[in-house]
Amino acid sequence: MKRRKSREYVLQFLYALDIKDNIYKFQKSDTVREEIENFWERNGENDESIKTFSSEIILGTLERLEEIDKIIKKYANKWDIERMISIDRNILRFSVYEILYRADIPFQVTINEAIEIAKKYSTKDSTAFINGILDKIAKEEGKCLSQ
Repeated sequence: MKRRKSREYVLQFLYALDIKDNIYKFQKSDTVREEIENFWERNGENDESIKTFSSEIILGTLERLEEIDKIIKKYANKWDIERMISIDRNILRFSVYEILYRADIPFQVTINEAIEIAKKYSTKDSTAFINGILDKIAKEEGKCLSQ
């Protein structure tokens, strides 16, 4: 449950960046770590394992954001990433990061967590949409990385 809570925090953080500012300006910014610290202060989270895992996922996602968005575009047939619901776009972003760059997390776990978070925070149709894209990415892109 701690990792689910961590992922929910990741979604909140990325969503906030996405709707208030151009998220791309933060990916190489020195202020990202400061923004993360401010986020923890505002949320009052004291569990270090939650904060550490969330921060790793946030930083990793932002560091590879352009590449991640290209991959999402490649597999989101007929969907322009900028026109996706922001919640879905950011669930996809951090999930793609986990699938491709976190060997310590089985892709099935990541996909399941993404679906559960989408059920809680997004629309009814989002779960199938997110599941389909992440499943294709895990099967196709994951193969590329493991070779």
